[in-house]
Amino acid sequence: MRSRQNITEQFTTFLQFDTDKAISWEVDARLHRNLINCQTRLSQPENSESFWVCYWYKVWQEKPDGLARGHFSAYLQEVCYWAVHKIVTNLSSTQHTLSDCFQMVIIRVDKVLKGFKPNLNFNLKNYASAIFSSEFKEMLRSQNEIDICTNWRLLRKLTQKRLVESLQNQGIHEDVIQRYVLAWKCYQALYAPKQIVGTRKLSRPDDATWTAIAQLYNFQRQTQLSQPGPECSRETIEKWLIISAQAVRDYLYPNMISLNVSVGEENSGDEYIDIVPQLKQESLMTEILAQEELLDRQSQQAQISNVLVTALTELDPEAHNIIQLYYREGLTQQQIAQQLGIKQYTISRRLAKVKDFLLLKLVTWSQQSLHISLNSLVLNYVSTILEEWLQTYYHRSLSESQ
Repeated sequence: MRSRQNITEQFTTFLQFDTDKAISWEVDARLHRNLINCQTRLSQPENSESFWVCYWYKVWQEKPDGLARGHFSAYLQEVCYWAVHKIVTNLSSTQHTLSDCFQMVIIRVDKVLKGFKPNLNFNLKNYASAIFSSEFKEMLRSQNEIDICTNWRLLRKLTQKRLVESLQNQGIHEDVIQRYVLAWKCYQALYAPKQIVGTRKLSRPDDATWTAIAQLYNFQRQTQLSQPGPECSRETIEKWLIISAQAVRDYLYPNMISLNVSVGEENSGDEYIDIVPQLKQESLMTEILAQEELLDRQSQQAQISNVLVTALTELDPEAHNIIQLYYREGLTQQQIAQQLGIKQYTISRRLAKVKDFLLLKLVTWSQQSLHISLNSLVLNYVSTILEEWLQTYYHRSLSESQ
């Protein structure tokens, strides 16, 4: 996969896959036209990547469903690819190809943009890499949990809200959804398996339990349903619950459809990406704000880096050595423990203590200089940014020493 060379490519092209290999970049015509139009309206040519990130972010804030989202989806293609590639190559097995996993993760661009805070002045690509990796790991964990669950375990751990959402996603009529939900409630009430709580291999209820579930449903339908309908057999109740379980699986992990798949009549040439609504021309004020924000961010970024570099000099020699081995040399906690002759749990505690110290420094500076109110969301965000800063800082330090 070759690197993209200019602003136009970075914000208007998408990876094309051949089976499981990224082979080329495909230009999206609509995004290309939109970018050219914006460039021609600028008073002078602007080839700064940071400028365009700031520019499109401002536009996205005003219209999240517009073409700005498409530009960011293009811009973050490499970041998403390498985040997924790193994880997939370390998996012993997965039912999805690399291209499948890439498609599953790149649609999370909205989550990246919603969590990104330009006023903290960190690199969007670094932040996106952390979010894409986190999202993909969570998707794999959750999907593995769903895949190895039997229908009966899945239905017992399910919430009513998720069940209703899943059935609605299938386009099932509201009256039918009510019946399925009532059947599920009866199942929850009467199926008390003997297996250890939490087992994923929960077996099918026996016939006596199904009979009891059906009897409870038939009794409660008169008062619980707006359209009671006829009495149901235990076979019908079981069929409904199997449909419900499959609806949940489909809702949580739908089949991925490429944006470049043709739609409509054969040979029409239309693609899903082409039906994204056209964004209206942005105002001159948007351009001015983007330029001002870019200058502010560049200034703040240098200040934040100085805060963290200074904080690193305050570490004791052992802590400084451990964090260098972890981030600069890329050693695991177990490898560091073996090298230093210390228990692994001691290394884990020291690393956590160092990061808490750096986080406190960064949060304190943010409150004093940026006047940011501290809450759990801000703290989680700054923690993610700190992790990315450490990786970038020590990677750059290693590159410069070679």
